Amino acid sequence: MRKFYYLLAMLFFLGSYGEEAKSQDIHFSQFYMSPLNLNPAMTGVMQCNHRFVVNYRNQWSSVLRGNAYSTYSLSYDHKIPVGRDDYFGVGASLWGDKAGESNFSTTQGRLSGSFSKYMGGDRSKSSYLVAGADFGVAQRDLDFSRLRWGTQHDGQGGFDPNADPQETFDRENFFFGDVSLGLLWFSTWNNGRSMYFGAAAHHVNRPNQSFFGDNDIELYTKYTLHGGGEVPMGHDFALVPNVVAMFQGPSFQFNGGLSARFDLGSRMDRQSFQIGAWVRLVNNYTWGINTSVEPAVVEEDIKVGADAIILTSRFDFEYFGLGFSYDINVSDLRRATNGNGAFEFSFIYYICGKEVRGVYCPRW
Repeated sequence: MRKFYYLLAMLFFLGSYGEEAKSQDIHFSQFYMSPLNLNPAMTGVMQCNHRFVVNYRNQWSSVLRGNAYSTYSLSYDHKIPVGRDDYFGVGASLWGDKAGESNFSTTQGRLSGSFSKYMGGDRSKSSYLVAGADFGVAQRDLDFSRLRWGTQHDGQGGFDPNADPQETFDRENFFFGDVSLGLLWFSTWNNGRSMYFGAAAHHVNRPNQSFFGDNDIELYTKYTLHGGGEVPMGHDFALVPNVVAMFQGPSFQFNGGLSARFDLGSRMDRQSFQIGAWVRLVNNYTWGINTSVEPAVVEEDIKVGADAIILTSRFDFEYFGLGFSYDINVSDLRRATNGNGAFEFSFIYYICGKEVRGVYCPRW
């Protein structure tokens, strides 16, 4: 039970940091298999013409069980040729997130678009610059009846859920609009080598997130930088590095790692297997109450440290891609989780059709 209460205390502090945190975003360890969530400029950037993506993440179920954090995402995007070498991309996505016993949930639907401009090259190499944007509508919801308040405790270890919590809220759910912008540059070679860099700004309109009508708590704009590529090391073996850094108000997260891809046939057979390892770094808050001064104050210290080691695997067969990852918790929270973090599943399906233009983009 002490582990359980320790975890609840940590999650309550991190999840309700109030005016400072102003709510944080969902994230996937397999960010490279969730392109529309990563950067709107990745809409339509694919070797084929159509792409369907499904992502699912479940976190801390070993401790919170039925109240574990869960996130899902569904997306579809399409590539439309323009002129000789350029492209438009159009797409739509839906994601949902539910956290904790109070069923704090967010559901968002988005429409996204991009334009890929051919920057130059020849039959052995090509480069593109892509600009993208998306617009979404989201709903946030919280079940206040499942919250527990100090006024509902009798001071002797008992708890009365029917007691007046002496707390009032103006709304239990609300809607808000959301706007994101992104840029992407990539270059590919006909020997399978590729390189890309991207940047995105999410929540550029900074929508209000308050459950109180007279408060204005804006959602911090999230800035994302990401990059990666593929480096062939032989006829049927390649290294696939990927990194992403996200900055949102006082919060920071960095994922970096490397996968080894083994082709099970020729590159055109689209059959391969990957295994990889990643590290996630975050800025951790340590805090305490200093009673040596009058009045007592809360003191905070922010340090960047390792949050999780991520083990990944992926199998691609023709136009299907399956990915699985597991986060091993290495932060101070491991005292409650015993190192158990999150598992994640990703699925990608491509429809190529008749129009596929040679060397076009990296294999995501």
